[in-house]
Amino acid sequence: TGTWGIQKMADTQQQRAFQKQEPVNLNTKYLLKSKTSKGTRYYRNIGLGFRTPQEAINGTYIDHKCPFTGNVSIRGRILKGVAISTKMHRTIIIRRDYLHYVKKYNRYEKRHRNIPVHLSPCFKVKEGDIVTVGQCRPLSKTCLLYTSPSPRDRQKSRMPSSA
Repeated sequence: TGTWGIQKMADTQQQRAFQKQEPVNLNTKYLLKSKTSKGTRYYRNIGLGFRTPQEAINGTYIDHKCPFTGNVSIRGRILKGVAISTKMHRTIIIRRDYLHYVKKYNRYEKRHRNIPVHLSPCFKVKEGDIVTVGQCRPLSKTCLLYTSPSPRDRQKSRMPSSA
């Protein structure tokens, strides 16, 4: 199997650039307060009633766009939607349904939006899950929201089957 350091490097180093957490100094003999069983790891509480997941505290992933372990703050709107696609790397597509009022006919019509959302490796989301997303700074050209599902949102929604 090998030593802990070699195994850890193989797990986290999947890109060409060296992946590390910015607040953690890898060349220090002193330990930070947030020391886990697998070494020193930076994590924080983002507030807004969301608890820091255990995978963010004890995991070995490096994600600069994660609000728990990276440099992203959640502010603005908190939205809910249904995950309809999880095919991209660390990005999912959610669908938000809403009603639009048509004044001429005095009725509502159904409309929807598909929104790309960043997904941290500390969450496991499948297609059909209801997720809560929070607004943050632009993470890419199209991705402006961050996924933060809570345990009570893990029920399946009624998605129309594609026939």
